[in-house]
Amino acid sequence: MAHPVAAESIARQWNEQLLDAIRVDLAGPTVHARNLFHVSAAMWDAWAAYDRDAGGLLHREKMLGTRDNIEPARAATISYAAYRILSHRFANSPGAPQSIPSFDAKMDELGYDRDFTSTLGDSPAALGNRIAQTVIEFGLNDNSNEQQGYTNLHYQPINPPLLPALPGNPGIIDPNRWQPLALDVFIDQSGNVFIGAIPEFVSPEWGQVTPFSLSPSDLTIYERDGFDYWVYHDPGPPPFLGGDGDEYYKWGAELVSIWSSHLDPTSGVMIDISPGSIGNAALPDPADYESFYKFLDGGDSGKGHAVNPITGQPYEPQIVPLGDYARVLAEFWADGPDSETPPGHWFTIANYVSDHPLTVKRMGGTGAIVNDLEWDVKVYLTLGGAMHDVAVTAWGVKGWYDYARPVSAIRHMADLGQSSDPQGPSYNPNGIRLYPGKIEIITAESTAAGERHRFLAGSEGKIALYAWRGPDYIIDPDVDEAGAGWILAENWWPYQRPTFVTPPFAGYVSGHSTYSRAAAEVMTMLTGSQFFPGGIGEFFCPKNEFLVFEEGPSIDLTLQWATYQDASDQTSLSRIWGGIHPPADDLPGRVMGEQIGRDAFAYAQTFFGARHHPQSPRGRVDSGGARK
Repeated sequence: MAHPVAAESIARQWNEQLLDAIRVDLAGPTVHARNLFHVSAAMWDAWAAYDRDAGGLLHREKMLGTRDNIEPARAATISYAAYRILSHRFANSPGAPQSIPSFDAKMDELGYDRDFTSTLGDSPAALGNRIAQTVIEFGLNDNSNEQQGYTNLHYQPINPPLLPALPGNPGIIDPNRWQPLALDVFIDQSGNVFIGAIPEFVSPEWGQVTPFSLSPSDLTIYERDGFDYWVYHDPGPPPFLGGDGDEYYKWGAELVSIWSSHLDPTSGVMIDISPGSIGNAALPDPADYESFYKFLDGGDSGKGHAVNPITGQPYEPQIVPLGDYARVLAEFWADGPDSETPPGHWFTIANYVSDHPLTVKRMGGTGAIVNDLEWDVKVYLTLGGAMHDVAVTAWGVKGWYDYARPVSAIRHMADLGQSSDPQGPSYNPNGIRLYPGKIEIITAESTAAGERHRFLAGSEGKIALYAWRGPDYIIDPDVDEAGAGWILAENWWPYQRPTFVTPPFAGYVSGHSTYSRAAAEVMTMLTGSQFFPGGIGEFFCPKNEFLVFEEGPSIDLTLQWATYQDASDQTSLSRIWGGIHPPADDLPGRVMGEQIGRDAFAYAQTFFGARHHPQSPRGRVDSGGARK
């Protein structure tokens, strides 16, 4: 039996294969959270089969007669289990011509017989095949609709599509509900091209998918159009334009518009982005949103960390243009194209931490140091379970509340007019509110020669925004940048490509906020420290090379985080600067993610210790859960 040929553990090698396959597959954060979880569970079950005290999650079988050659046996079982699942899950992927040969090459490199498919006998390979069979069969019965390509069975949007290439949003029926987009060319977050596309809502029925650690006591079941929408950790309804939360709805859309004006590296605004100045923000009650976000200046209420607790020294300042920081943040966490989606992004962060020379691999920061393989399988199971539970929870909320995106809300409100001055022009109580220098009414005076709205002459009475000017100003993203300026609000565009615009699913709650906060909790508890190794995590973004939406950044810049929560909070802010979410989507996601991460960690521990009692994913709730 061949030994792994690389310094990385066998679990790490297969995790990298999975992440590479995700990068060239269709963009599906829910589907890939499930793939990450299922492959991680299979590798855990393979590892646990050779440990007397550990418990299997989906496949419970012991192989205790191989104590003398346990490590090569484990490696073979993990490899066969991962290889079979990956080959099954990515067989029909658009990236299959790349991924499947890569899986095959990995097995060949490791010296394993890919043609051995038997599930009979007590060989490590047969055990791996059995584990894969168990996981594959489990996945075919978990309500994900894998058999039909994860397509929706019941959900239908209430609004007709928005045509973002045309002005305004004249066709919207309900500005509080999600609106699909009609694009001449749609390129998803993995770079796949669709011509003449109206992308459907991704995974609105995912709340019914079998979770990892979610409890029946956290479930509420709602019914609409004859279908039950399962909602765990129900945050309650979002704010509604013209209804409960009207002011918050307007405030959030206005904030997104104003923050898009920060995406200009020539504005002259400089900020310190070191952990000494930003981060360390306390999680507020979602009702305290106005004191948490800096409405005009961008960012949150975090004041940073006085010192690096590992070195005892202050963090070195890093002064950069706000326009570079905001753009880099938006693109770094956007996860596309050619990315591993938000849940996979946190696996890359976990691997970064695992590779760090200052990381001491004690589970929870206590007890004995474990080897790389034990560390990896336990990290992957816990993080994978949490990411999967976020997908079930956040997309259950998205499907039920079916909430609008900023591009729909801002354009609709601007079409109606302004709601600040009942005696002024273009008044409508559901219109956008005016902020001098940021959101204004276009007038004959403001369009006069040399005045601020002079390029908008002929649009008097309409709403103007001082905002990122949009993709029309980027002919060549390698050399052009749009900058900020006065634009017609009816043409407002998120900081995204014209072939993407905004993700094809409802906004409430933010998947990025929920994934990231859950992952931050998991990493904190797994490592026993809220801080990155050495008290700082870093990612270098080179001048005029890192950005792909447009030219930039204008200087070399390094994203830095003291804690996992700081990284999570930057993720959340990035989605506001990117024009994807208002604060109303963000804060409830952070709250939910915190609880999901803690619950996933606690549940995973039940499989690790000597007093393990056989359990399985919490599964379908047949009679529990509140029904509304």
